[in-house]
Amino acid sequence: MPVHVSPPAGHLAVTVRVFSPRFSATRRGARLARRLAVQQLDAWGFPYGCGLSDAVGLIVGELAANAVTHGRVPGRDFELRLALRSGALHIEVADTRTERRPPCPGELTPPPDDSETGRGLLLVAALAARWEVRDRDAVGKVVRAELDL
Repeated sequence: MPVHVSPPAGHLAVTVRVFSPRFSATRRGARLARRLAVQQLDAWGFPYGCGLSDAVGLIVGELAANAVTHGRVPGRDFELRLALRSGALHIEVADTRTERRPPCPGELTPPPDDSETGRGLLLVAALAARWEVRDRDAVGKVVRAELDL
């Protein structure tokens, strides 16, 4: 549901759309996060199979998989947040594990050629205009990616 903010005199109005569910920190929860993210984009007018939908599906899938693989704390969920603002889509995946942090954008290194893992954040970096790792307000961390529209 759009949130309408009344601007001060002389400024443009801003519409912000937010989708922010929680999921169990399981592989099933990660798959559901990816599916619901592209479904929400479709509801916002970005149809399945368009470039944005495909990129968001991949980014959410990778970040959610990382949250359940590396950020899982038994009994705790992870959170997905999509925010559509003028000109950009913000994707955040938050988990409750503080001590295990992924490398920051400038610290990514490709894995060995024969490795079966370790490419997820490289894909996020390739698709997103910007991304970062931040501390969560409560406990844990947030990996945030932005796509320019």
